[in-house]
Amino acid sequence: MMPPLSLALVSDAWAPQVNGVVRTLQTTMRMLVERGWEVTTITPDRFRSLPCPTYPEIRLAMALPGAVGRMIEASGAGAVHIATEGPLGLAARRHCLRVGRPFTTSFHTRFPDYLHARFRVPVRLSWRFLRWFHGPARTVLTATPRLAAELAEHGIPQTRLWSRGVDLSRFRPGLPAPEAYRGLPRPILLNVGRVAVEKNIEAFLAADAPGSKVVVGDGPALAALRAKFPDTLFLGALSGEALARAYAGADLFVFPSRTDTFGLVLVEAMAAGLPVAAYPVAGPLDVVGDSGAGVLDEDLGRAIVRALRVPRAAAIAQAGGFSWEAAVSQFEAAQLAGQAGSSMFSRPRKRETSLLSDSSMAAGGGEEGPARMLARSTPTNA
Repeated sequence: MMPPLSLALVSDAWAPQVNGVVRTLQTTMRMLVERGWEVTTITPDRFRSLPCPTYPEIRLAMALPGAVGRMIEASGAGAVHIATEGPLGLAARRHCLRVGRPFTTSFHTRFPDYLHARFRVPVRLSWRFLRWFHGPARTVLTATPRLAAELAEHGIPQTRLWSRGVDLSRFRPGLPAPEAYRGLPRPILLNVGRVAVEKNIEAFLAADAPGSKVVVGDGPALAALRAKFPDTLFLGALSGEALARAYAGADLFVFPSRTDTFGLVLVEAMAAGLPVAAYPVAGPLDVVGDSGAGVLDEDLGRAIVRALRVPRAAAIAQAGGFSWEAAVSQFEAAQLAGQAGSSMFSRPRKRETSLLSDSSMAAGGGEEGPARMLARSTPTNA
């Protein structure tokens, strides 16, 4: 029998964060283990950490110099995937380049748009950083062909598709609506995601639309939006069955973001039977497109009114085309291709960690100077 393949995943995004990136990474790692891979996760839960400025729910790992590299080597992993451009990702990148170890990366977050929206950082500077970060990677995984084309235009051509899936056993129609929905005027218009300025939630809440508006999620803009839109029901962050019921009990999913790279919540909502109203931008164009599962319009209010006439069956059918099995196969193939010709695929010397290790290490110094500061200034995207 051939020894199992092995992977070290390095990511600044991990539980207890609640977002599409974390769900994607955790689902992918779990399914790789089920396929016989041995996986080591090098994530913030293994280090002392500090809250991210303006995003205290996101923890920034404080790794001793060289700690990440030592963990990669101790894992014996044949493949290294760096999922984020934060402190851990920067440390892993530096180590791999220093020892000549090939690695892959993935692009989850539109840092140029986020940093410009929040801090007015010039877009060209952010793209310069991203070219620097992803340039040495054998492969950069992207969620859609549209995003791959955008990266190529900015000087990051070595992309490969890594799509997304949905758990149809969890996100499904017919679940009982949350008690909080009782008495709300119909239709119930739902948004799920991080409550932050880059998600453009205010465009949804300000839209002229019938019924009731519900927001599921937490984030730095929550208090301000609650104060400004007192008629909106804010439920905070939900997960598991509670999140599935929030989807299934609503009538329409409204996605006002213009900056997402994919929008995993779009697929989850459609799986629960919710048509989508959104802008015609990357993410919705890739996930919904012209499928008939929703309406994409630059006038979000008009998109909402029209999408309310979309049959729920159309949304369910569109969601059925997104498979985690297929998405994980894409990731798996990228790791094999990215390490082609390498002799490092082997059984790890020891199985150092579980997927959800709660071990910790001592705090220490920084990793990459100004580049690290730029990468730390905004969280990962859904």
